[in-house]
Amino acid sequence: MKCHIIFTLFFLFCLGLAVQTLAAQSLIKEKKYVGAKACMACHEKEYSNYMNFAKKAKSFESIKKMEAKLTPEEYRGCFECHTTGYGKPGGFESEEKTPDLKDAGCEVCHGPGSLHIDGGDPDKIIRDVTMENCNTCHNKDRIEAFDFKPLLFGGAH
Repeated sequence: MKCHIIFTLFFLFCLGLAVQTLAAQSLIKEKKYVGAKACMACHEKEYSNYMNFAKKAKSFESIKKMEAKLTPEEYRGCFECHTTGYGKPGGFESEEKTPDLKDAGCEVCHGPGSLHIDGGDPDKIIRDVTMENCNTCHNKDRIEAFDFKPLLFGGAH
């Protein structure tokens, strides 16, 4: 009887390790945010145009200027559009913890880039950005509230 209990406990322990290993492997293969600088090596022209001409490249500065006029909750609400991946696994958390994601970078439009970068597979990101992608941030309410107009590829590429 004692051997049976020990065997059962050993089996459950091994099963638990197997489940943890599989869970860890699936997490490794999840898409993660890498920041716009990671795109620069292969997409130098696009990165340069983005940094020089796209307002999104310095979007965090916009909300930083407003921080004193906003409640902490209102300020954090700006992160959804002015940072990369806020509120999503691996996305922007704070200037200190995730400085490479503090602006609205390439991955805001093209999705998390880790799987694309790891293998260079263009199917691992959103290649053909449409107005639907833009509408996440540039929706009717925000356009009216902030008096801006969405421009597909406006200075981004």
